[in-house]
Formats: sequence, C-alpha cells, structure tokens
Amino acid sequence: MPASTTKPTRIAVLADSDTRWKWGALTADRIVPVPSAEAATAEAPQAAPVLDGFLLRGRATPTPRQLAEVGVRADSLREVTAVEFLRTMAQESYDVLVLALVGGGVQAMLHGLKRVWEDRADRPVVVTGYVGVVYEKLADGLLLRHGADLVLANSRQDAERFRAVYDGVGADSSAVTEVALPFLGGAPYEGEHDPYTVVFAAQPSVPDSRKDRTYLLDRLVRHARLHPEREVLLKLRSKPGEHTTHIEELPYQKLAQKLDPPPNFRLVYGNMGEVLDRTDLLVTVSSTAALESLHRRVPTVVLTDLGIREALGNHHFVGSGCLASWDQLDAGHRPVPDPDWVARQGVAAGGTPSGGGEYATAFDAARERIAKLLAADALPPLTPYYTPATAPGYLPGILARHHLGPDGTPLPGAPAHDKDPGPVRQMVRRAARGAYRHGVQRVAPVIRRMGEL
Repeated sequence: MPASTTKPTRIAVLADSDTRWKWGALTADRIVPVPSAEAATAEAPQAAPVLDGFLLRGRATPTPRQLAEVGVRADSLREVTAVEFLRTMAQESYDVLVLALVGGGVQAMLHGLKRVWEDRADRPVVVTGYVGVVYEKLADGLLLRHGADLVLANSRQDAERFRAVYDGVGADSSAVTEVALPFLGGAPYEGEHDPYTVVFAAQPSVPDSRKDRTYLLDRLVRHARLHPEREVLLKLRSKPGEHTTHIEELPYQKLAQKLDPPPNFRLVYGNMGEVLDRTDLLVTVSSTAALESLHRRVPTVVLTDLGIREALGNHHFVGSGCLASWDQLDAGHRPVPDPDWVARQGVAAGGTPSGGGEYATAFDAARERIAKLLAADALPPLTPYYTPATAPGYLPGILARHHLGPDGTPLPGAPAHDKDPGPVRQMVRRAARGAYRHGVQRVAPVIRRMGEL
C-alpha cells in the first residue's frame, strides 16, 4: 500500500429536481481537474473525488424512485432548505460547488454564499449552467446565473449567445465556458432493431394544453395502429404525483386511460440512455432527448404538427434537418440531420458518440479554468450582476422566496436549520408536498376549465 495519497477533491452539488441532479452530478464528474504528474505519483496517488449531493427542498424535490432512475452515484445525499445549505457551506470546506438550480435559486445562493464566505479566502469554485436546450428566458436566466466563477454553455452556439447577453448589459462575460451536455454518450446507432422501435419522448410542460397533449397522444397511437410491425413507446419522465424540473398538470398516463391502444403501444419509464439503446426513431416536440439521440446518430424528429413556435421550444431546431410532422412519419419519412447545425450544438462533433473526437475534450477548458482557480492564493468575493442597487425591485423578491434578506442573510422566521426535522415535521412536509401536487394536477385544471366556460 502507498504511504499516503494526495488530498481528494471535494465537490458539492445542489440541485432542485431529478434532471438537474443528473446534470449537476455528471457535470461535477466531468469538470474535476486531472491531477498533474507531480501531484499524483506512485507514492502518493490521487485520491478519488468526494461528491456530496444536496437536494433543495421544494415542489420538484425528486423521489427515491426518480433518484434511482437517474442512476448517479454520490458519497452522500440529503435534502436541505436554502438556509440549511448555506449553514453547511459556512462550516464545510469544498473545492468545487455546482449549483444545478433554476435561475432564481442560483441567484439566491450566490448572494447567500457571498454573505457566508465574506470572511473566507478559501471558498470553493462556484459553477452553474443549464440542464439542456436554452430556448426561453435567455436574458433573464443568464443574468440570474451571473456571479458564478464558471457559467457553463452546452455548445458553441450557447457560448456565443451567453457572452452577447452579458456584454450587452455591461456584465463580465469571462465566466462563460463552453462545454457539452454531460450525459451524452452510449453506443452509436448501427441499424434497425427487431422490432423497429419508435419512441416519443414526452415533456412535462410542452405542450401544456389538454387539447395539444391529447392530439399528440392520439397521433402516437394512430402510428402504432398504422404500423403493427413496429413497437411504439411513450417515454415518460415521471409517474403521477412526481414532479420534475417543470410542472406537469396533465400527465400522459391520465390521458391514456381513456384510450384503447393496440398491443404494440406501451408506456415506459427508465433511463433515457437505456431506452435509446433500442430506439430506431426518436420523436419529440423539443426535448433535450433529441440531442442525446442525435449524438448517438439515432434518426430523430422534432414535430411541427403544433407549429414551430418559441412557446414549444422547437424553434431551437430550425436548420437541424429534423423538423417533420406525424403525417410524414406515418408515410415512412426518415430525417437527415444537418452536420453543421449538429456540430454547433456540441453533439457528436468530429468524433464518435461513445466519447471520441471533440466531445472527449469538450470539458478540457472548464477543467483548466477550475484548476487555475483552485491554485490561486485566494478567490475574489462573488459578484452577481443583480444587487440591491441595480435591481431593487426584482432581487429582494427572489431572495425572499428562499428566506433570505436583501443582503443574503436568513430572514427572521426562516425554517430551522440547526437540527434535523423530527418525524412529525417530516410527515407534515410529505403531506404538504402531496397536497401541492394534487392541486397542480387535479384541482388547477378543473378551475381552468371552469374559467373557460
């Protein structure tokens, strides 16, 4: 056994949903700096990184089933409030912190962390970014993420757009770092399976109306009837009562109960990569699953049936060569992606889907930047673009939603953070979360329909 090992890199990931936990944990694994030959030798090998996961308590906190489906390993994983997390960050020493949160959550944490680290010179390197395609609220989401040491862009196109937004408002754009989606990979598509399998990748909030979701479900079932030799799968993100990154008021499972589908039509759950292993045609409205599919060179279609609209997110795929309708698919259409568009998305660019070429080096720049920051004697205080002076009518509300005052300190009456919740409090939390989800998925649609009468 070696006499000693070099100090392990300690990484913390704070996430607010199952998909963001997946993105944050896999990103953390990709961006850990590789030790130099001098730092890691046979006598003192580099110790394995330590990954501590924190799940921000809220409406989309993942269930154990969702966490198991994501399949990401962590050395520890626990649920926290924003105040509890800030207390931990004040007491613990980490090298890297990944904020895998919605924009408002990132902004609140940046101000809270700035406060708890104001007397520390050895704070972690703070990293944030997006879990997938950025097709809405570009300026809003970016400015809420400003202040992190690295703001990751998943493609060359995103990196250019991010820098343009920051430069356009006079904010420092040097934190923008081009990487790629961390969950791309898997075996490349090598030809049709038996049976030929069509997969529709559902999204929780796109489209959001009963009419449109029923239409898509009907067309999927119709395709199954037209092609009885094919297996047609509806890939679902969550089970009823569970929430993901976005609220799903009308689960496809509920809509499908009224159908009499053919035997070659099925609803499936599970890891998207495992589903893609048997997919011959991936169909979606605008899911990030399309990029996973394209990376593996699986034939991929982005639907135009409901129009090409910003509200749907499929406008992001203009120029991709993947836009098509169900009528075309029913007739046997197979899309051919545009190589230039695909390359700009950081998808299988110049390499193999299994990780060769440019994708294999996509995280090199991030690792190098983090290594330099970790080697510095001290890191400067976090400096978000939004402050009480620049956004006095916006920032306080964002911070208050996480029980923080305008200066980042916990507000009076913030949830207790000096002890673990007791059994009664845990039961109340579960009941409240269940009531919220019931209201979103059962009561809200009824009220909305009544309002339309």
